[in-house]
Amino acid sequence: MPILTPSNTVYTPPVAKVMISIPDKLLTQLDSRARARRETRSGFLQRLAAREIESENAQERKHLEERLDKIGPLDLGGEAARLIREDRDSH
Repeated sequence: MPILTPSNTVYTPPVAKVMISIPDKLLTQLDSRARARRETRSGFLQRLAAREIESENAQERKHLEERLDKIGPLDLGGEAARLIREDRDSH
């Protein structure tokens, strides 16, 4: 069930309220940008945080894909089968 706060902001669980410290000048800029986009301060910060996290995740995926490309395709037939045969024959 939505929770209506005294400021008429609706929170639907699970939503955490947090207190953060931001320099006054940055807060003024943040509020100005949020107003220009007709967003609340919270909505603006949520969008920026989500975008930053998604960007980092995309960079990590790209880095992993590049590493996998360098390794090349896995040889599931030849080398793996040879190693299994060697191990089996050594017993």
